[in-house]
Amino acid sequence: MELSQLFQGIGTMFEQEPKIVVFRIVLMFVGFLLVYLGAKNTLEPLIMIPMGLGMSAINAGVLFIEGNQIGNLIIDPMLTNTDELMKYMQIDFLQPIYTFTFSNGLIACLVFMGIGVLCDIGFVLAHPFSSMTLAMFAELGTVATYPIAKLMGLSDGAAAAVSIIGGADGPMVLFASLKLAPEYFVPITIVAYLYLSLTYGGYPYLIRLLVPKELRGKAAISPKPVHRISSKDKLIFAVAANTVLCLLFPVAAPLFLSFFLGIAVREAGLTKYTTLIENGFLYFATFFLGLMLGVLCDARTLLDPVVLKLLVLGMLALLLSGIGGIIGGYVIYFIKKKNFNPAIGIAGVSCVPSTAKVVQKEVYKINKEAFVMEYALGANICGVITTAILTGIYVTLLQ
Repeated sequence: MELSQLFQGIGTMFEQEPKIVVFRIVLMFVGFLLVYLGAKNTLEPLIMIPMGLGMSAINAGVLFIEGNQIGNLIIDPMLTNTDELMKYMQIDFLQPIYTFTFSNGLIACLVFMGIGVLCDIGFVLAHPFSSMTLAMFAELGTVATYPIAKLMGLSDGAAAAVSIIGGADGPMVLFASLKLAPEYFVPITIVAYLYLSLTYGGYPYLIRLLVPKELRGKAAISPKPVHRISSKDKLIFAVAANTVLCLLFPVAAPLFLSFFLGIAVREAGLTKYTTLIENGFLYFATFFLGLMLGVLCDARTLLDPVVLKLLVLGMLALLLSGIGGIIGGYVIYFIKKKNFNPAIGIAGVSCVPSTAKVVQKEVYKINKEAFVMEYALGANICGVITTAILTGIYVTLLQ
């Protein structure tokens, strides 16, 4: 037996194009880096550690399959023929999880349900005007990136899907790309999750650049006592908002249902379901989301000139959304007669609760007595809803 047949991961490198081989090696080391950065908590470990391991494995574990073709025993995301799919679901160990939970958007809905359980909608109901205003301004990247993507040659669906990255909501990007640009959903989703981790490190600098120090340490004070929001109020809102949004944007109904179901379970006091969703569904979905994103990073899949455009557009979308959120913060600052902290605006970018924490951390550095988390979380949670609405609009108009 030839050594190339014995050690097929290495042997296949002599049969592939040099650029694919080089990219395979690069992606293996990128996988190592993601694991390291995840373990150091520089990037989100729950996503990055399984993603990094999956990325290294899929590019190392390449072998010769039937007909001397080159493939792997992990997953083939490009299968469309029913007979082939049924065959490889019995061969590739992650194919069933991909087919039944990933490619149909179920994994995104499970994550969204978990987000709903973690969210306290009371912050939105306590400050509805500021929350909604900031969230709408923070959609600047979601809206403005679309025409730029079109000018760069992307199709309508791909342009819309990559624009959703501006909402900083990974499950939403996954859902939108599956609906609008299935041929690019792998690179779009990977770009989204890589950049969402980078926002933790990048947005503080944007806040410091656009918000002067004297305003950054300002507390947000309500001129009148805020009415206490009861669990009953929150439950009524969840039911009403879910019904209205599903009625208006039925294509995004799976996302709305999942999110508001999580909120309803929390506010109804169903502790067993809350524990199941938070400690079961959410962690299961997050783990396999990271792992699936990693194993989808096959060199052959990502070696496409369009990926470079997606990298640029994803970064632009998040940058514009951050700038838009801070602009919204200044709008509220002047509407409330300077009784507001403009930095809160960036929390309208709906990476729950990360952007809200970023704001509070930056404010705390200047003024240790300023607590703005309530307003930031209101904008944060509202950003989830506005991004879902925009996703529904894009899918309705372009699918």
